[in-house]
Amino acid sequence: MTHTAETWPIAAALLQFPNTGPDGVPTQDQPAEQWGQTLQEVVDAGFTEVDLTDGWLRPGDLAPARLEELRATLAKVGLTAPAISAIRRSVIDPVDGDDNLAYSHRTIDAAAALSVPLVSVGLHRPLTPEQQSVLWFWTVPGPKDPAGDKETWHKAVTRLRELADHAASVGVQLSLEMYEDTYLGTADSAVALLTDIERDNVGLNPDLGNLIRMQRPIESWESMVTKTLPHANYWHVKSYYRMEDPSTGTVLTSPAPMESGFVSYRQAVKIALAHGFNGAFCVEHYGGDGLSVSAANREYLRRILPGRPTA
Repeated sequence: MTHTAETWPIAAALLQFPNTGPDGVPTQDQPAEQWGQTLQEVVDAGFTEVDLTDGWLRPGDLAPARLEELRATLAKVGLTAPAISAIRRSVIDPVDGDDNLAYSHRTIDAAAALSVPLVSVGLHRPLTPEQQSVLWFWTVPGPKDPAGDKETWHKAVTRLRELADHAASVGVQLSLEMYEDTYLGTADSAVALLTDIERDNVGLNPDLGNLIRMQRPIESWESMVTKTLPHANYWHVKSYYRMEDPSTGTVLTSPAPMESGFVSYRQAVKIALAHGFNGAFCVEHYGGDGLSVSAANREYLRRILPGRPTA
């Protein structure tokens, strides 16, 4: 399939929507009409695609009848879902890894039931209380995968390969979201993990924003793009301002619209397309009116993608 700038699937993330309504009822238990009200906001912001981010609603934990309600609600408001993103459900979490593996399998089955073509998973874990207590959670170190631990690495490979095989059996792709301090936390490590998994239906979700926001030295975004985008099958995109003081080593970051942030997505997209990237984008933004900034990011992408009709 070849997309144009106008037809390329660009989905809204649902990061800005809480998983509990004003009445205290969890999104999971809300009637479909309430789901529709939230999803209508996405439509009103100009989107035709949505990433079913499980921080808002967990498709993998819906009964079959409720999954059908979700499918009908998406159709009613006019949205399609190119992906389900399972967030902070590491299959090698030292406490919840087994439960997360089972949940990831359920999420793959939910994707197949909803005709969603891809599930994005990662190895990042829930935010710590310290991370939850600050303005920007990435300014406080979170859990880390054990560097150089061959047993844990093998466990990650084995469990992600298991998910990949399940996904392939139901016609779903798997994408691995890059995230700091995990085995998907650097370009080299992410490519190595993907190589070890060795499954054709698995690719990378090179979420550069998760790495450039770190308030410490980082690999250049150009290098990360060059290494990872040849392997991408889905792409969470967002950006940050980044300020560095070499005299003190101080690094400060904060969320930014894609067109004005640290990464030149114009160049990054060119590199991705040169390597054959044809997957969907998911636009994200933390802080403020995240949905509106995401909508502006969508329009920025449409301006820089090839094939836009000229006036």
